[in-house]
Amino acid sequence: MKGLPILDLVIIVIYLIGMIGVGIYFSRNNKNSEQFTKASGLIPGWAIGMSIYATFLSSNTFLGVPGKAFGGNWNAFVFSLSMPLAAWVASKYFVPFYRSTGEISAYTHLEHRFGPWARTYAVVCFLLTQLARMGSVFFGIALSLQALTGYSMQMIMVIMGLCIIIYTVLGGIEAVIWTEVVQAVVKTFGAVLILYLIIANMPGGVSKIIEIGKSADKFSLGSLSPDFVSSSFWVVLLYGFFINLNNFGMDQNYIQRYHTATSAKAASKSIWLCVWLYLPASLLFFVIGSSLYAYYELNPDLIENIRHQVAIERLPVHASATEIRNMAKSLQPADYGDKIMPHFMVTKIPVGLVGLIVSAILSAAMSTISSGMNSSATVFTVDIYQRYFKPDITEKQNLSLLHISTVVFGLLGMGAGIAMIGVKSILDVWWELSGIFAAGMLGLFLLGIVSRQTKNHEALIATLIGIMIILWMTFSAHLPDEYAFLRNSLNKNMIIVVGTLSIFLIGVFLTKLKNKNLKSAD
Repeated sequence: MKGLPILDLVIIVIYLIGMIGVGIYFSRNNKNSEQFTKASGLIPGWAIGMSIYATFLSSNTFLGVPGKAFGGNWNAFVFSLSMPLAAWVASKYFVPFYRSTGEISAYTHLEHRFGPWARTYAVVCFLLTQLARMGSVFFGIALSLQALTGYSMQMIMVIMGLCIIIYTVLGGIEAVIWTEVVQAVVKTFGAVLILYLIIANMPGGVSKIIEIGKSADKFSLGSLSPDFVSSSFWVVLLYGFFINLNNFGMDQNYIQRYHTATSAKAASKSIWLCVWLYLPASLLFFVIGSSLYAYYELNPDLIENIRHQVAIERLPVHASATEIRNMAKSLQPADYGDKIMPHFMVTKIPVGLVGLIVSAILSAAMSTISSGMNSSATVFTVDIYQRYFKPDITEKQNLSLLHISTVVFGLLGMGAGIAMIGVKSILDVWWELSGIFAAGMLGLFLLGIVSRQTKNHEALIATLIGIMIILWMTFSAHLPDEYAFLRNSLNKNMIIVVGTLSIFLIGVFLTKLKNKNLKSAD
């Protein structure tokens, strides 16, 4: 723990004031709900692509990926390799579909296809996903800033949350997108700067990093055997494809951006710009993680403080010094990977540059949280309040509700982040929660798009069965030993794969069965 030098604090404060200033600037045009949610469809495609890229490049990437690479290998990079295929499907089918509907919500069409229950179910899944995403991002930024400042994680989340709420409420989606354009540049520059500083402090430079990385198998993408129990290459590839398909095809964060574009072509191009920016950027963070592993392998004494801190966090407050020491010795790299980059920043980055890098991490968090707040408020207003409580809402009331909802979801995201304090890996928590919540709505969405003959009855049965399968895969690990044979043996990242396919395939099967029975009756 240490306090930040005045120069670094000034840089961070200037950055935060600048972000709020952007919100104030765009608040001049933010006079109606269409401007707040769609920016009147006047945003250029390149800016939307940068915005989507910034949303992907959250603090989960900035801190979680280096921590994952430090504690393991490059297996999680396979997630990024799945993006081009998901982007192709989205740009070819999903973007034209959403642009043609004209509906700001990604879930309105589900009611047209299957009834109100389908729309409501997808909305609930989306909102839970957003709370998990915002919570993990709040936690990630607080973890980093706590190491730098010594302030409590709760206090950091509250201060950051209030700043994000202010500029998001004032500026709407236009402020979100343009601040994310700036944030995309800042966070990418910050990552390059961190890697440069690691190499500069590394005896032997790049060649030594490669040597140590090879000897520890740090560059492996995972086993290529058909193994769906461990985190193999194929498990992460399948998980990545389905999650990215959900991101580009069902996530209101991205669907809303398609509507801000000047044309469907510009919206499609924005997806590809995001993919080609994110692939090398995510690789950069894995390189950072492996480089940090090599650095600390050559400086093992520096690890002791981190292990000691983690041991204190995991043990009861009344634990003895001997218990803390024994716990610290037993910890493996995967147990403290998320704390490695903040520790390096505290101890090795010069005054002034720390402020720039913290601003980059802040931008990584702010872009994801602000877009999550805006999209959650939009979905709540359109799909819940207007649908069930006040269909004849006036324009003034609609805009006020969007503002209030943005604040509420920002506060709920903060609460989720506080609840995550103490988790082992940011990336693992986010992957698990997003897979659980996204599986159901993606399966239902694909059923509605692909199987045009499927009606309400078949979709409802398929969804209920799919939910039961998702719940079983999620919680069966807690079954007593006498029921061990009923536990899910697949990797937890397979939940979205199995859950999505279950709903889709069961729905198709029931539809074919119904059609066959109708033909037999004729």
